[in-house]
Amino acid sequence: MSTSASPPSSFASADDIERVFAAQRAHAPAVRATSADQRKDKLRRLCDGLRTYRTEFQNAIHADFRKAPAEVDLTELKPLLDEAQFAIAHLDEWMAPTRRSSPVFFTGTRSEIHYEPKGVALILAPWNYPLTLTLAPLIGAVAAGNCVTLKPSEKTPHTNVVLKKLIGELYEEREVALLTGAKEVAQGLLEQPYDHVYFTGSPRVGRLVMTAAADHLASVTLELGGKSPAVVDETADLDLAAQRIAWSKFTNAGQTCIAPDYVLVGAPVHDALVARLIDTIEQFYGATAALRRASDDYTRLIDDGHLDRVVGMLEDAVAAGATVAFGGQTNAETRYVSPTILTDVPLDTSVMQKEIFGPLLPIIPVSTVDEALGIINERPNPLSMYLFSQRDTTVETILGRTTAGSTCVNEGFLHYANPNLPFGGAGHSGIGRGHGEAGFRAFSNERSVLWRRYGASLVQAVLPPFTDRKESFLAALLRYFSGP
Repeated sequence: MSTSASPPSSFASADDIERVFAAQRAHAPAVRATSADQRKDKLRRLCDGLRTYRTEFQNAIHADFRKAPAEVDLTELKPLLDEAQFAIAHLDEWMAPTRRSSPVFFTGTRSEIHYEPKGVALILAPWNYPLTLTLAPLIGAVAAGNCVTLKPSEKTPHTNVVLKKLIGELYEEREVALLTGAKEVAQGLLEQPYDHVYFTGSPRVGRLVMTAAADHLASVTLELGGKSPAVVDETADLDLAAQRIAWSKFTNAGQTCIAPDYVLVGAPVHDALVARLIDTIEQFYGATAALRRASDDYTRLIDDGHLDRVVGMLEDAVAAGATVAFGGQTNAETRYVSPTILTDVPLDTSVMQKEIFGPLLPIIPVSTVDEALGIINERPNPLSMYLFSQRDTTVETILGRTTAGSTCVNEGFLHYANPNLPFGGAGHSGIGRGHGEAGFRAFSNERSVLWRRYGASLVQAVLPPFTDRKESFLAALLRYFSGP
């Protein structure tokens, strides 16, 4: 990432921003009129392009994160291909008007909801999954018939080069454009009157995006973050819980918005879970600290600033009395923080108050479900929650007394990759939903349409002037429709 006063020449200028927006605004009516087959063709081209550039994306993301090619396939390319193919399979159904029933008073009418594109959409993407989180919202926007401007994070310059090449080859700029830059470019884009803004990132920046969108009365989808808890009770399959928690947490070195941020575990099985987590991490990344540091399967932190932040949280926790039960090694030169398990963590430390977004995992013993609920509910609503239990009543209690964007029971973060499930947050962790049909709806205006097909006698009976006879008729209607 450049730190010089002059931005890289590839960064979009103010003129670029205004030019692209004007071109897309002018072209939006033509894109709005595209058929389902035309939109499917755009999505097929995206799938073909992703396959063509697979190796280039693997190399670019490795250059930005040192991420393993297999992890790029699993967490970046496969979810996108699944999402696009799901949209292609269901687009005719999504675009079709939806019938709605009508009250008796509306006899002779037909009520429908028509789904029309919002117009010109802006997608502001984060750095942690630079391919998936840039292009997954694009799939919904294209399926809905919008023109789209993409702005990826400046923290992934190698990935952005390939992204820009891909988008430039697949689409006209007046239809889909990708503009790179730092926060000044994002601010410039938000000054344009986009019809919908789709932002993925932190709650702090999400508030700024929502404020800017409000100036134009633009709708927003905000996929934010928060402290996503995992709860493990005494009945849980501890081997399964340890494997899924470690996988969900340490993939991408914890730089995942839906990663478990802390674990609440029944006190009697606390030590056993910690031991199994340690075994799992060693199986994943190496049995010694040296092997884990050299592992090609373990990602690095995105930049020096993020490294300093995560290391600072680790040092703060230890200074407050936390125990490093496993890991704790760091290397500033390679931006490495080892998979780390913390125990004896005070609840007022930064690792228990702020989203970690790194490979630190606090394990907190609890004596009762109520104690776990108290810890969860004194924090803002999480984006995701992970429950490990063989006791259905415990699961139902936690589901019924907490709020989260999504929840997995006896599983890791697979829910994100299921296009049949809408994805999003709740309050502090987000507004709106994406993926699959929910993504299509996010970029669509739901237009209510009422058709008069025949007759109008009931309506005629209540039009002015309001004679005694009509007032009597209205009184009878009120009695009839007043319910039991």
